[in-house]
Amino acid sequence: MDKNIGKLTVYFEGAFWVGVFERTENGKLSVCKVTFGAEPKDYEVWAFVLKNYGKLKFSPPVDVTVKKEVTNPKRIQREARKQDSLFRIGTKSQQALQLQREENKLLRKTISKQQREAEKQRLFDLKQQKRKEKHKGR
Repeated sequence: MDKNIGKLTVYFEGAFWVGVFERTENGKLSVCKVTFGAEPKDYEVWAFVLKNYGKLKFSPPVDVTVKKEVTNPKRIQREARKQDSLFRIGTKSQQALQLQREENKLLRKTISKQQREAEKQRLFDLKQQKRKEKHKGR
């Protein structure tokens, strides 16, 4: 028994909204990419699918194993929210600032670790010196 599966993923890429149609027939996957431009509404996507699905040019089919997908809907929601939160920072300047913050954070961590180690070593040396003085009988 063969199963036909169709899937549409709409996401923001660069400056445009893109839709990726995936079609699995007889264990073979073919894909088509469509650029929407401005953010499409749900009804606009549905109208596009109804009107243009037959005209889409899919890639040559590739062998793929189809696994039964039984996923908790709450898990799907969490994963979608997680993916969405990864791309919250929109502009290039905000992304650059975020990278700068992360680099500064790493730098601060290394410096504070070095300071902790130096203080630890200083206290150890001080303790060793006191033990030597006690041993000498002074």
